[in-house]
Amino acid sequence: MLLAVDIGNSDVVIGVWGLQQWKQIWRIRSLPEENALYYQTRLLNYFLEAGFRFSDFDRVVISSVVPSLTGLFRELLQALFGFKPIVVTIDTFPTLKVQIDRPHELGSDLFANAVAAYTKYQQNCIVVDFGTALTFTTVSAKSELLGVAIAPGLKTAMKALSANTAQLPEIPLFLPSSALGKNTVHAIQAGILLGYVGLVEALLNQIRKELNGECIVVATGGLSSIIQPLHSHFTEVNMNLTLDGLRIIGESTL
Repeated sequence: MLLAVDIGNSDVVIGVWGLQQWKQIWRIRSLPEENALYYQTRLLNYFLEAGFRFSDFDRVVISSVVPSLTGLFRELLQALFGFKPIVVTIDTFPTLKVQIDRPHELGSDLFANAVAAYTKYQQNCIVVDFGTALTFTTVSAKSELLGVAIAPGLKTAMKALSANTAQLPEIPLFLPSSALGKNTVHAIQAGILLGYVGLVEALLNQIRKELNGECIVVATGGLSSIIQPLHSHFTEVNMNLTLDGLRIIGESTL
């Protein structure tokens, strides 16, 4: 089996792949101030509950955008599994050419997203990842990662607004039916959630224009299901796209 570990700014997502499916997916809060024992205890409990043994695994793949956790997980997982995990960089899957100015600045999660989308479709693709940041990663039919657009994620935008406004209440992530806010909560939902519909549509249109044609659009990330009006723009909504990319990268090393 294969273990994929996606270390993000909000969560560490851990997936177990076997028999051509994700058998288990777990989430742990990303807490850089915690030590290895914190994560080890949770992983051991997950394995015990699911009946997995470390000897069942022959590959471990890590993506991390939290530098302080990268080394911690690499050492922890090597100690538990008895072999070195693969830490994803743009060099771990050379089939996908990264055509940006500073390739090594690219987040490994975005690289994994691009690998998964291109491997499945082998056409021009845009991956829209609704996470801590809202990202648009574009891949060409020629296996080239052409570029990325980044905006604040939905929760990030709401936190930024409430942090500077003392009287704002907690805002649920619920799409309103009207842009005419009748109270504070409704007004913020209209401004941010309906506003993001326009943001995503505008960027998709601009990217298509620069590609001179149509392309596949794949949505992923924990908040990808919230903005229903956008779903007609998506060829696929795949909550496990990053894990799929890590799996593909891990299998390519055999």
